Amino acid sequence: MSVSLYYNAHRTTSLTEAESASVARVVAAHMASFPYDDEESLYVYDGHSAAPEEIVAGSTKMPLDPGRLMPVIAHVLDSVTELRRAVPDAEWLVHMDDLDVPWDEAEGYALSGMRDPELIAELSANHDDDRTQG
Repeated sequence: MSVSLYYNAHRTTSLTEAESASVARVVAAHMASFPYDDEESLYVYDGHSAAPEEIVAGSTKMPLDPGRLMPVIAHVLDSVTELRRAVPDAEWLVHMDDLDVPWDEAEGYALSGMRDPELIAELSANHDDDRTQG
């Protein structure tokens, strides 16, 4: 069963040219720095939304490898934080299936433990153990 992170922004006015350029820069920078070629990363939809006030929207399927989960979450949420800061006057919703991801003005979007090296190592080790025992 897969889990995805969803992100979207709504407002009554469309993106300006400058905002569209900023969004494109964030997406390009994310793609250039994403650590895994074989995992889904930040994916911003093409802009043709069914909702007329939706100005940015996208999703990312989370990896099945638990050792990669936290680094992918951190990388994508950092990028979504940059997107929100590029379009600050929109109403943003970021969630992982039924879990809303909280916004913090200083930190941006984050989930507890997403940068904890011990948790990441433990998840990776448990996944490696499962593969060798299976």
